[in-house]
Amino acid sequence: MDDIDVEPVDRVDDEDTGSEDLPRGVDAPEYVLYGGKGGVGKTTMAAATALSSAAGGVPTLVVSTDPAHSLSDTLGIDVPAEPAVVHEDLPLYAAEIDPDDAIEEGMFGADGDPLGGLGEMGEAMGGMPGMGGAGGAGDDAPDDAAGSLLGGTMPGADEAAAMRQLLEYLDDPRFDRVVVDTAPTGHTLRLLQLPEIMDSMIGRVMTLRQRFSGMMDGIKGMFGGDDDEPDPSADLEELRARIERLRDVLRDPARTDFRVVTIPEEMSVVESERLVARLDEFGIPVNTLVVNRVMERVSEVADVDPEWIVEPDPEHCEFCARRWEVQQAALREATDLFRGRDVKRVPLLAKEVRGEAALRVVAACLE
Repeated sequence: MDDIDVEPVDRVDDEDTGSEDLPRGVDAPEYVLYGGKGGVGKTTMAAATALSSAAGGVPTLVVSTDPAHSLSDTLGIDVPAEPAVVHEDLPLYAAEIDPDDAIEEGMFGADGDPLGGLGEMGEAMGGMPGMGGAGGAGDDAPDDAAGSLLGGTMPGADEAAAMRQLLEYLDDPRFDRVVVDTAPTGHTLRLLQLPEIMDSMIGRVMTLRQRFSGMMDGIKGMFGGDDDEPDPSADLEELRARIERLRDVLRDPARTDFRVVTIPEEMSVVESERLVARLDEFGIPVNTLVVNRVMERVSEVADVDPEWIVEPDPEHCEFCARRWEVQQAALREATDLFRGRDVKRVPLLAKEVRGEAALRVVAACLE
């Protein structure tokens, strides 16, 4: 991998509270991944964990694979697509992977075609009988699916592109810890299913290639062509192997800590339970549940008391009291469902969590 550009970008904004009480270091393996439903605060937890890790002297990369990036907003800087230093005093790096750019850069084959050149052939056959194109009225479903496969984007290509880049970062010796803000639940699960999708796809591609090999040989004979073209399934095989390796990393609790983030609402807790169950199916252990936006005092969770924090007051605020009752029920359910796992609570802050000062508070709650 090429050397990473380490020119510092704008420093993470720090409010007047300073960062002298910033937790230094985290008790976690080399890879920490935050997953869960969209909008529950995965980015906040990832940024806070990475900041604390770097404060302990560990060169740390925080990377977002979520297509709807918010890492820049959370850190208070413009996070680039490639890892760069984002703090003047700490070994903290950040990157936001853009899956679309990764595909355009040709990560899956010639000219960015995820099928190694078969996409163009699929477009050419799109209007042929039996291939599901404009002239494909009455075509059967399998052929139509094959035409879509050849002429369209590979299912899961965006997730696969992000993970392919992520694997390069996991291998980079410059980072002793990598903290990942994953895509929402559905994207993460589709990624983990990609090896099986690859198996099916490679088989279909090779079947179609054999089926039309005679026709393509005839076209090459008429117009000239290269008889030594590479196997178009090679890129898919390579990608499949990379994702299998990623699953092996995720399954190793000595190397990876997958943390599920939720909020204290019944539906969110139930969805988190489903995510944990699906991760269990893939053999990926979840040891930590983070419940975000809990309406309680920060001082009840962590030894941090910045003057600028405005805390809820259930004793004198009827709205706060009612919301706290709802949250308590969800917290009890989460504690019961995730018994045996570490359940961490992060209080609801009055202001958006942006910049180092607010992330310092979140990091203290995650200790």
